[in-house]
Amino acid sequence: MTSAAPKERGPPAPSAEAAQKFLDSFLREFPGPLSPEAALPWKVPGARLSQDEAEGDLIELALGLLSSRNALLPLACALTHEAVTQLMQADLSVFRQLPKLEKVEEEEEDGVSVSLLDAESLQRCFFGKLWEVCSQWQKQMPAPSRCASRSWLTSIHAIRNTRRKMEDRHVSLPTFNQLFGFCDQVDRAYFAVFDGHGGVDAANYAAVHLHVNVARHPEVTRDPAEALRAGFKQTDEMFLRKARREKLHSGTTGVCAFLVGRTIHVAWLGDSQVMLVQQGRALVLMEPHKPERQDEKERIEALGGFVSYMDCWRVNGTLAVSRAIGDAFQKPYVSGEADVASHELTGTEDYLLLACDGFFDSVSHDEVAGLVRDLLVQSEGSTLRIAEELVAAARERGSHDNITVLVVFLRDPQELLKDCIPEAADAQ
Repeated sequence: MTSAAPKERGPPAPSAEAAQKFLDSFLREFPGPLSPEAALPWKVPGARLSQDEAEGDLIELALGLLSSRNALLPLACALTHEAVTQLMQADLSVFRQLPKLEKVEEEEEDGVSVSLLDAESLQRCFFGKLWEVCSQWQKQMPAPSRCASRSWLTSIHAIRNTRRKMEDRHVSLPTFNQLFGFCDQVDRAYFAVFDGHGGVDAANYAAVHLHVNVARHPEVTRDPAEALRAGFKQTDEMFLRKARREKLHSGTTGVCAFLVGRTIHVAWLGDSQVMLVQQGRALVLMEPHKPERQDEKERIEALGGFVSYMDCWRVNGTLAVSRAIGDAFQKPYVSGEADVASHELTGTEDYLLLACDGFFDSVSHDEVAGLVRDLLVQSEGSTLRIAEELVAAARERGSHDNITVLVVFLRDPQELLKDCIPEAADAQ
């Protein structure tokens, strides 16, 4: 069994002193741009990528590099945004693959000619841009961003459990505005859980590209729910093209919460779920996509597929979910169309919880509120191990699947503790 360390995070705004200290340290480690012979400071994830994949891949690499050097998340996001923006404004055609691969890179996908880029040369150029930004900011830090940025406290834990591989992925972006350059006074934060099957490729892909597709959708500021829905669809289409190129067969369910101002927008495919707890009571925000749902069964049969029972209800005798990103061999029966819902916040909400089916198949929504209440009382309001204890509860109840739990607190845990103590006494 492998596990991720529990996390309790509420990103502080980086002080000028902390930012300067990080930049000094980074530039001591990398005193100049990389030479052509020098190894990249990250593992190149693939030999080629399409142009519409470039931004997501570069963001992922930069955030991983900066975070591994202990950059505070707001600073890491701001540096990443500046470097990615500069590179994406350049002509990326110079990174097209060598002529010997011309036939592959110019192949048509869904009637659209796709040019594939050489990943290593693109990333080498990008590191040079990132180094330049760090060097410029070391000499003169830009004025602090005026974009809204609330400090979200989160608790995250994920384990492989008894499965052979870990196929879950999660994303926590409380600094969404800094990463994508939103400068209005609307706070935005993005959280997601992806549960892969048949391999981890689809879950990895969604964790890298979905939030980018949402951020770049033209309606993201006017209609965030539509941006989420379209982002899922675009990510599915992008992954299916990659799957055809590289002969990938995996898929992934996914659920995300996009907090915009005083509204929570949620979107989902499959049976990963998000729930909201308000004053100790669980609120249902969504209904998972399972083949036994009457509307899903009718949709599948109308397309010529079938739903059968083989230890559980399955699409065409194989998949236990009826919607997912990927699963090219089961399209269109397994749909890539996400459902979306929105919920206005009143200020009385306690927390959001996102998790995969490895958790929710063992722990019901109603049980979650009681478990968290007891954990807060036992820990005297500390949230450090909340997600870890919830994962342990699912294992104790018999879950053998990968388990990921992501808790986003909407109220101060110490306030929740004051509410919990009388309830705990009543329960005893």
